[in-house]
Amino acid sequence: MNNPPTTAVDGSTLTALNAMPPPAFTARLADIFEHSPWVPQRVAHLRPFRDAGQLHEAMVSAVAQASSAEQLALLRAHPELAGREAQQGELTAASDQEQARAGLKALSPAEMQRITALNAAYLERHGFPFIVCVGKHTKQSLFLEFDRRLGNPCESELREALDQVAEIAALRLNALFSA
Repeated sequence: MNNPPTTAVDGSTLTALNAMPPPAFTARLADIFEHSPWVPQRVAHLRPFRDAGQLHEAMVSAVAQASSAEQLALLRAHPELAGREAQQGELTAASDQEQARAGLKALSPAEMQRITALNAAYLERHGFPFIVCVGKHTKQSLFLEFDRRLGNPCESELREALDQVAEIAALRLNALFSA
């Protein structure tokens, strides 16, 4: 797991984040876990955090302690790779940047057709979108990962998807604190 540094971003530091009122703290970290501000909200009372790694660990723990329905909602809040949200410009800024860096905004028509079919098959089989930390992949390795995981049992994919969400959050915290 990546341990994000604690340097400044947007004029704020971890010290400033620790001092924010709970609503501001939640708002500042709302997109670390895609469309799930309940995650930072649940850890706000644990402040002060000594470093970004401890903050990440607390947020991952909050997800692990969440109900199955909340975890599933968290997974379903994630966009499909190169899916409708991406095509319509409706991704969060973080997701848009991550997908662009992985080459998903420059798919050939054949690649787009393939990823659309893989997205649909995965969603149908598992009940939530395929989630992978695209920041650690290339376009080619994403297709390989799709192929590797599509046939996995749903229970193991749920755990894998939650692990991937934690990895995404670590990268996003890293970006937040190392700008």
